[in-house]
Formats: sequence, structure tokens, C-alpha cells
Amino acid sequence: MTTTFASFERLEPALSVRQVLTLERVLAGEPEVVAGAGHLDRPVRWVHVAEAPDVGVMLSGGEMVLTTGVLLAGDEDKQAEYIRSLHRAEAAAVVLGLGRAFPAPPDVMRRAAERCGLPMVVLHRPFPFAELTEEVQARLVRRKFAAVSLSESVRTALTGLITAGAPLQRLLDEVAQHSACPVVVTNLAHRVLATAGERPAVDDVLRDWERIARQAGGSEGDGWIRAELAGRGERWGRIMLCGYRGDTAAGRLLADRAAEALVLHRMLGGTSAHTWEEQSAQSLLTDLVSGVVPARQLLPRARAAGLPVNRRTFVPLVVRDGDPAQLDRMLRLLGLSGLVAELADTATAVLLSLPRDQDAEALAAHFAARLRTESGAARTVVASAGPRTAWDDVPAGLREAQHVADAVADSSAVLDLPAVVRLRDVHLRGLIRLLRDDPHVQSFAERELDGLLCAADEDLLSVLRTYLATGRNKSRTAQLHHVSRPALYRRLEAIQTRLGVDLDDFEQAASVHIALLAHDAQQG
Repeated sequence: MTTTFASFERLEPALSVRQVLTLERVLAGEPEVVAGAGHLDRPVRWVHVAEAPDVGVMLSGGEMVLTTGVLLAGDEDKQAEYIRSLHRAEAAAVVLGLGRAFPAPPDVMRRAAERCGLPMVVLHRPFPFAELTEEVQARLVRRKFAAVSLSESVRTALTGLITAGAPLQRLLDEVAQHSACPVVVTNLAHRVLATAGERPAVDDVLRDWERIARQAGGSEGDGWIRAELAGRGERWGRIMLCGYRGDTAAGRLLADRAAEALVLHRMLGGTSAHTWEEQSAQSLLTDLVSGVVPARQLLPRARAAGLPVNRRTFVPLVVRDGDPAQLDRMLRLLGLSGLVAELADTATAVLLSLPRDQDAEALAAHFAARLRTESGAARTVVASAGPRTAWDDVPAGLREAQHVADAVADSSAVLDLPAVVRLRDVHLRGLIRLLRDDPHVQSFAERELDGLLCAADEDLLSVLRTYLATGRNKSRTAQLHHVSRPALYRRLEAIQTRLGVDLDDFEQAASVHIALLAHDAQQG
């Protein structure tokens, strides 16, 4: 589904005091800034014409107040209080039309405005205030209408993606496309759950994420715009536009609409922030295992996801038939840092990050033993590669652990294996698993088993597999296949004839056994 909505760059920027003073109608009055020149970028929310000395009580903030000062002339105390009341009401600026009441800028008002940091502008030529209010308010109304229209189009577009079943990443990609800056979703602990945007820009943000996260609770600025993720009375995360370069009000609008969409996505999908954490870990570990993205490029993502990476020892584990939620709870229970993610085929990756002064192998063994005890599953397989002290070695370690887990997945001897299974514990089967994608090994397997593979005789392959796995024990093989010994002899003879080998010869039987293990590994 392709969805587009109006670009936020086309939203007319908010009018500032400086911009109002450059309008053609205002220039005709020969404006002069006599105080507060350093605050001319204040946004103007409205224009208000008022002569009353107590006008401050009628304001709500952001107004540009136009006056002739006719009720202030001759009373310096009233003039100073007038400026102070505008400052208390957070007015954007005061514009004084010079004339009968004040032929020149009044010093008392000017000094008070300078002390308060309130922009004060005088008009040297007679000027109809109605023209200024009409011009500015027409612009403000047009902008307000455009903002409302844009808000609705954004909401409609994102809601359409959600109802079409789009995943979280698709929504964030859409937001990033139209914000033209990196988008980051975090939990309340500032741990990154998801990102979107151009990869180099996102990586730059994640590389500096520790500093950004420390400032996340502070005020917005320099294009860093955030919106809270909350629903049903629970606040559970934030979405941040990182380095947004458009109009700030438009950025806040986009962030708010994006937050609404993410909350709706969560509610309709029955998901939770914890599930997003799992998705984040799964994406990271899957990229590490695949090797498509260099490990060095994934380091900022790992750090932003909450994984300690500086001066650490990494222990790659793969758990067969393990519940990811239970594994995550086990890490927390033991006080271990790590990421947990389900890979495929009932395999779950666990990447431990340990201080270098700790015994990595002992902690991994303790983790595995507690897991078996807590889960009550004695056949749970925890496969491990050796500890890695370099982040660049982690992908190879994860792949090795996955190979070990695959090698014992169908083994009947799991109960005899140690709590943590390593490559050395799976012997020949482990070696074959590691080499199964090698073209030479594949060619060897096909050549050795050609007579049976061409015939596609699964029954004879099954008999051969059992015969070799039992150490060429004919009685046991016959028993397992529920056939008589004479029947078994005939099948073994057929196997030897088709393969052209003598299974009583140790070297030939070993060659066939290795080829069969390679064939099964490739099929698996």
C-alpha cells in the first residue's frame, strides 16, 4: 500500500515579530525597534489593538499589542506598569504609534521594555492599525487552516497504514520520509526500540545516543522534538524527531500525529512496548547473524538498545525450545546484561555482555543450569560459542552457536550433554554442520550417496542412517525398523550394490556416514 500526505515543508512558517515588521503595510509606517531587539524571533499568535492601561489581564500570551498610548501620556508610573503587565502576560511585542500622545519614543517605556526583554516598536508615520491586524490575522488564519488540514491528512494516512496491517517500521518510515530527519522510538528508560530515516543520519544519532538520552527529559531545541506514547492511563515510551529542520509547530504536529498512530497500532495489534523491545533485539541479532551489515555498523544500534559494549566480553548463545520471555526474565533475575531474540525453527539467540573481569564460561554455565531448573525442561539445549572480546567477532560467534544448536537438535543424547554445549561436544556432527554449505562437501555427499539419491528411496536411506548411527549393529537396526534379520540383510545388500561400497570396510562405511551426515545437514 502506498500512502502519501502533504509535505510539512509546505506549511507556511509561523510569523515572528521580525517577519511582521517586514510586511509591506508595516514598512509604510516606518517601524523602528527601540527595545528588545534581541527577541524579535518570538512567534506572533495574534494581533490585539488596546488602549487600556490594564490590557495585560486580557492577554493569553503571544499577542502583538498595538497602541497609541493615549491613556498613558503624562503618567510615567502607568507607562512602566503597562510594559511590565505585557511582560507578565507573555506578549510577543508592543507597537506604539507616535503622534499626539507620544511624538517621540517615551524613555520610561523603552527602558522598562529593555529590562523585560520585550520587543518595543514605534511607528514614525501615521498608520491605520486595522490594516496591520487584517494582514497579520489573515496570514495566521490561513496558517491555522493549513495546519488543521495537514493534521487530518497525516492522521488519515497513518490510520490507513494501520488498518491495512502495516508493521511498526512501515509507519516510522512514513513519518521519517515527511519529517526528513531521523525518527527514534524509545521506552521510558531511553532504550531505543525502533528507528527510521536515512541510515547514515540514524547512525550518527545513535552514536551520540547516550548524550541525547540524558537530555531527553529537558526542553526541546535545535529541532529535537518529542511526543509521549501513552494510552489507557499508562505512559510507556516516546517518539523523537531528531534534528527536524522545518517549522517547530509543524514538527510538533507531526510528532503528535505519529504518537497517536503508534498508540493506535499498539492497541489494535494487541502488542506492547515489551514486544517492540523484542522486535528491536530480533532485528539487531538477525542482522548480526546474517552478516549482511558489518558488525561495526551495528555497534551504535547495540549501544542504543541498552547493550553495554565498552570493554566487555560477549558470549553468544543459542537456546533450542526456549521461551524468549523466560530467557529475558532469567537474565534480569541473574543480573546479566544481554539481548534476547527469537531467530527461527524454535531457536532463540542470547547475546551476553559481561565485564571482562568475570568468568564468562562459568556465568554462561550458571545461566544454562538455572534455565533448565526453572523451566523444568531437562532437554533444553543451550549452545555456545567461545567468549569474544572484540565486537567484530560476535557475528561469527552467533553463527557458530547456531550451528552447534542445529547439530544436536535431533540428537537422542541431549541428556548426556553438558549444560552448555560447544562445538567440541558435537564432534563430527558439529563439523559437518559448519561445513554443510561448502560446495566441496555438497559435491562429496552427492557423489557418495548418488545410488540412493537418484533412486529417491527414503526407506533404504533410513535403514542406512540407523545402521551407521548404531555402530553397524544389525540386530539393533532390525529391531528399530521392525524387520527380520534376513529382510535387513537384503536391504543392506541393496544399499551396498547401489552405492558400490562394502559397509563392512571401516573406511568405506565412515565415508558413507560422513556423506549422509552432510546430506542431512544440508536438507535440514
